Amino acid sequence: MRKNRSVPDATVIPVLIYPDVRAAVAWLTEVFGFVERVRIGDNHRSQLRFGDGAVIVGDVRGDRHPPRAGEVTHSVMVRVDDARAHCERARAGGARILMEPTDMPFGERQYNAEDPAGHQWTFTETLADLDPAEWGGEAVEPQRAFLATERTKWG
Repeated sequence: MRKNRSVPDATVIPVLIYPDVRAAVAWLTEVFGFVERVRIGDNHRSQLRFGDGAVIVGDVRGDRHPPRAGEVTHSVMVRVDDARAHCERARAGGARILMEPTDMPFGERQYNAEDPAGHQWTFTETLADLDPAEWGGEAVEPQRAFLATERTKWG
């Protein structure tokens, strides 16, 4: 992949819509620890990074709106070094904690939080490197699975 300083390096980049981009950026950087990397317009868009990941915060425009109360259309997962400490930082900053840090059977400690605009976030800390078969999952060869899905979907 070619590098472009105008776009985050991450391969997958969620775009989340907020009613006030600047307020969202201030909150996400202060409470969740994101770092702003590019600002576009006064209140139009902002690119944030966290480790080697990225998220874009966009403004309300046309059919783009933040989630409605009681509606979950997505969740963003972010890997952190210490889920418990991160959770306490988020709580202190006003995040609504939906699930306290919990050790999962697949080797992760996770907690769920909601930001002021209603976006849900899962923060995950790796505790162990487990084979998916150890907890009931199944490792799938990505290319073969993709081709089988595409054949089924497109006939």
